[in-house]
Amino acid sequence: MRKELTQTIPVPEGLTCTINATTVICKKSGVELSRAFDIPGISLDLQGNIITIKATKGNKNDWKKIKSTIAHIQNLFTGVEKKFTYTLEACNVHFPMTLKTDKNNLIVNNFLGEKVARTARILPGVDMEIKGQKIILSSHNREAAGQTAANIEKATRIRYRDRRIFQDGIFITS
Repeated sequence: MRKELTQTIPVPEGLTCTINATTVICKKSGVELSRAFDIPGISLDLQGNIITIKATKGNKNDWKKIKSTIAHIQNLFTGVEKKFTYTLEACNVHFPMTLKTDKNNLIVNNFLGEKVARTARILPGVDMEIKGQKIILSSHNREAAGQTAANIEKATRIRYRDRRIFQDGIFITS
């Protein structure tokens, strides 16, 4: 049965939020994050310090979309306040690999003794620090940090070999 579904989110103190059509923009002390929510049937509205998410003729699927939108907006609030951090570790059993950065790429040399280097894309706004075999990614944008970690992990994926024997790779640890 379709009915009107409404949820509200209070904006934390010290944060300034604006909504332009379907884009939510949050700012605090020089950090600005934005996210576009182009979801059919769901509208966003800002009144004072409260964000209202509404579906006029909603069902249970629209309720799920509203709850997901709330989670994304709360990630914006958290990201403006502090950075999200991902820790990865390079594990090698057979050949020692070397890690280095070049502009917006992480270059992995000598992975499984391969002559051709493997590369992983680092998204804009993500800070990367390499300490030996550990890689620390941090960013105010949770999605950018997570996608960069996934890019690095996927770049060292092993195909056509037995995973029980060939356990080399870069893996997300925390």
